[in-house]
Amino acid sequence: MSHTLHPTRVHRLHRSELAVPGSNMGFIDKAAESAADVVFLDLEDAVAPPEKDQARKNVIAALNDIDWAARGKTVSVRINGLDTEYMYRDVIDVMEQAGDRLHTILVPKVGVPADLYLVEALVSQVEQARGHTNRVGLEALIETALGMANVEAIAARGGRLEALHFGVADYAASNRARTVSIGGLNPDYPGDQWHFALSRMIVACRAYGLRAIDGPFGDFSDPDGYRAGARRAAALGAEGKWAIHPSQIELANDVFSPPAAEVERARRIVAALREAQEQGRGAASVDGKMIDAASERMAATVIALDDAIRAAVRS
Repeated sequence: MSHTLHPTRVHRLHRSELAVPGSNMGFIDKAAESAADVVFLDLEDAVAPPEKDQARKNVIAALNDIDWAARGKTVSVRINGLDTEYMYRDVIDVMEQAGDRLHTILVPKVGVPADLYLVEALVSQVEQARGHTNRVGLEALIETALGMANVEAIAARGGRLEALHFGVADYAASNRARTVSIGGLNPDYPGDQWHFALSRMIVACRAYGLRAIDGPFGDFSDPDGYRAGARRAAALGAEGKWAIHPSQIELANDVFSPPAAEVERARRIVAALREAQEQGRGAASVDGKMIDAASERMAATVIALDDAIRAAVRS
């Protein structure tokens, strides 16, 4: 094992992330009562230009009026892109008026590490000026060819960065990829055309201690397609997926929660290895299969996730 290690920077339960337009207060209220682990209040793509100012006011009100933490939720705000006229006001107004109630800011279309530096500098200045004691984290959307080309450097930047998200729709547009729907598979491609990009992003996340989150699946009338995409992402190492419709929340929570049988086996692996170690052995057998220290590390990940889910349910 290398002496250069990057443990997870911030642990959060992140199986499902519900996208909610900041322009719709009714949707925001429902999101607070949903089963989503994370809710992001959107000021970007889901809000038309004439509604941007009012959406920002709605989001600030929702952050101040709703106790998201008491509902067991992480609450995030997706700001507008750095290339727009709205971004600086999004950061300053939200941070000045509700920064002590916010968990993370989701930065869209991150292309280079300096994009995050700009947002972090503003966030830090407002926190200092307002005397906020909580530290607002940053999350980056990797959704352009430039962002994917620089994903390792973005992940390595450090600072407030907690997670990377794969924004498949804009990524497809940036690469001029032919796709049938957001996150859907093109039958002309022999397999999953998003596999390489998602896998590359996940590797960057795990190398530098970030959460890895899969993005949207546009056809909310196709639960089987959503579930299949979520399973592929989970198989690669993602720990959660967006829900663009409330019906997708339970699908994500189910796919990214370890089954009871898997948790039970993980606990037996840990117990068997501890017993083996007491007897001076470095390996053991569970269900007729050899297990060793690597097995214990995998088992510990499953157990930690199960513990986090149980803690969220109790709260």
